[in-house]
Amino acid sequence: MTSQRTRMRMIERLRDQGIADEVVLSVMNTIPRHLFIEEALASRAYEDVSLPINFGQTISSPWIVARMSELLRANSNLGNVLEIGTGCGYQTAILAQLASQVYSIERIGPLLTRTRIRLHKLQIRNIFLKHADGMLGLSESGPFDGIIITAVTAHIPPVLLNQLALGGRIVFPKGSRKQNLCIIERNTQGFIERVLEEVNFVPILSGVIKK
Repeated sequence: MTSQRTRMRMIERLRDQGIADEVVLSVMNTIPRHLFIEEALASRAYEDVSLPINFGQTISSPWIVARMSELLRANSNLGNVLEIGTGCGYQTAILAQLASQVYSIERIGPLLTRTRIRLHKLQIRNIFLKHADGMLGLSESGPFDGIIITAVTAHIPPVLLNQLALGGRIVFPKGSRKQNLCIIERNTQGFIERVLEEVNFVPILSGVIKK
């Protein structure tokens, strides 16, 4: 259930579900998703479902990861990318193959410690992980060509919008009971928001957890 053949079946399913960016699909074919979840759930790693990763968090389904990556990349190379919500690090690992540099923020300390070890073992070097409140962003490392938020929020705070580069985009789930994927793009006139398909994410929370 963790073989290359199983991974290829996941990629074919993603194509059938409408994922068209072959660069994203190629990257997802190289990243072993089963290494990012608990061993007891490894047999379900390539199913199109979200799975628990402890601390009340989940790893998003392959389709969500592919779709958000596709929207963020928009068929162009990415420079600096900010990820809010490192989680188990699967989306981080995907982004690291699509961007020059990935800055990823996680509020849950013990979860980030596990993920840091996992990504180090996979020898993914172009990432910077930080234990902090993600919705404050990381102004000292911006501006960012892309910002991806992996938990649902009702709005994007100005402090985060200001860290988006001109021509950049934020991809995030927006709402509460009803949630939709959204894109905010920055141009010379300001910010433009587009609302896309319905999704289901855990809510974003502020503050940090150390232990």
